[in-house]
Amino acid sequence: MGKSKKSGSNFLVQGSILAFASIVSRIIGLLYRIPLTNKIGDIGNSYYSSAFEVYSIMLLISSYSLPIAVSKLVSTQVARGKRRMGYQILKCSLVFAIISGLLFALIVFFGAGFFADIYLKTPNCIFALRVLAPAILIVAVLGVIRGFFQGLGTMVPSAVSQIIEQIVNAIISVWAAYVLFDYGIKIGNVLGDPAHYSAAYGAAGGTLGTSMGSVAALLFMVFVFAMYSSTLKRQMLREGKRTIEPMKATFRVLIITIIPVLLSTTIYNISGFIDNGVYKHLAYSLGYATDEIDVWWGVYTGKYKLMINVPISIASALAASSVPALTASFGRGDMKDVRRKLSSSIRFIMVIAFPCTVGLAVLAKPIFTLLFPGTLDTLELASNMMYVGAAAVIFYSISTLSNGLLQGINRLKVPVVNAAISLVAHVILLVVLMMGFKMNIYAVVISNMFFAIMMCILNNIALVRYSGYRQEIIRTFIIPCICSAIMGLATFLVYKGMYVLCSNNAASMVVSMIVAVIVYGILMLVFKGLTENEILKFPKGAVLVKIFRKMKLL
Repeated sequence: MGKSKKSGSNFLVQGSILAFASIVSRIIGLLYRIPLTNKIGDIGNSYYSSAFEVYSIMLLISSYSLPIAVSKLVSTQVARGKRRMGYQILKCSLVFAIISGLLFALIVFFGAGFFADIYLKTPNCIFALRVLAPAILIVAVLGVIRGFFQGLGTMVPSAVSQIIEQIVNAIISVWAAYVLFDYGIKIGNVLGDPAHYSAAYGAAGGTLGTSMGSVAALLFMVFVFAMYSSTLKRQMLREGKRTIEPMKATFRVLIITIIPVLLSTTIYNISGFIDNGVYKHLAYSLGYATDEIDVWWGVYTGKYKLMINVPISIASALAASSVPALTASFGRGDMKDVRRKLSSSIRFIMVIAFPCTVGLAVLAKPIFTLLFPGTLDTLELASNMMYVGAAAVIFYSISTLSNGLLQGINRLKVPVVNAAISLVAHVILLVVLMMGFKMNIYAVVISNMFFAIMMCILNNIALVRYSGYRQEIIRTFIIPCICSAIMGLATFLVYKGMYVLCSNNAASMVVSMIVAVIVYGILMLVFKGLTENEILKFPKGAVLVKIFRKMKLL
């Protein structure tokens, strides 16, 4: 019993470390996109995001599933005391990453014309695509080393490398975007189209930081592994001359493990890539102008999706950290511990997702006004997208986490089937909303949210079926929802009141956000939405408990 409690505590601690790093990374990512967007504009954002859709899907196909697969296989071997096998998995995974990463990097570089001109109908994103191509190989290798350390039960190297990656990415992206944007103006003046060439070159500069950031993160992870290698050698020597499986067998197990995760993550994340192509082809068929389409897509990806992805990243981090812990519990046959971890994970993410959803909806216009003063002409469009689609935070948080949870209990094929069903339904809805209801970019917002809703329903059915898990409803969903609604009303009133008093958007927003955090926290304690034991598992939980006790809230 003591061991189980310790394991559960460590599970949440490690999840919190990776979640914290993901939040910091997302915040850095958000911050550098502000000057980037203000420089390259909404059209430049369309080029930037279109290139990233291709890059992301190629990264998914080539290597994105590697960290989860490697962490799963390594944690299984380490739990059995087989460090030699864990090391062999690392070596095989690196070979796989180099081959697949190089192959898809070449496909993106030499196939950039096809993707830009024919599929995305965005010819000017070709420069950004070619700049991104080398990052596919670098990130593939980086992901393997991250997965290895996650399999050993530590998220710290991955967390630190994520932050380093984003810092370097931010600095170089903004610098290169500004330099190349101005260079693009000169090229455009010669060719007679300075507006589009400056946006295209600026977008390419923005993507340069991605490659350089991944290089910096890889160098850090190689350094960490070099420091750990002597310890690993001693651990392997203590195992004696245990027989290990041949490399061929390890490769076979690795590929068998990768394929379901690969299919799941690819199908789950390919919706953006498909949306881009389908939406632009349909929009052209309806007679919209090229610049209109690029502006709409730039606002959708560069403002709406950018904002909702910040809270969703917490679910992604928790999903990644939950797989090794769940795999270990499932491997021991401890279904009680499995169900407890499933419940804890979903409760943790809902406590965060509900207030984030309400906060983004209530403060949409003030947030976009503050962050993107250079593109205020599309303020109403961005705000309306957030009003319509803020709830995607909740559904994507649950569906992202439940994908990882199903992988953790060895049901790797289930998310693949669920994602495929959701993908088809989502594309049908997108076409109907575009062609039948002429909803334009809002069709993408709604169908994107519908995809996540479908995944939530199907994944929950699977979790119940394969683990016997039943999520507690009131404290997980109803109380956070009620507390968030009251918080939203308080936030709105405080913002409006402050703005009347000082007419300063930034000051009004900061005060209203502080009020939001305080109101939500107090309400969650008053309505018993959080217990003392749960608060203790949060970062600085003991300090929070002392404060709440003094306030008579516990």
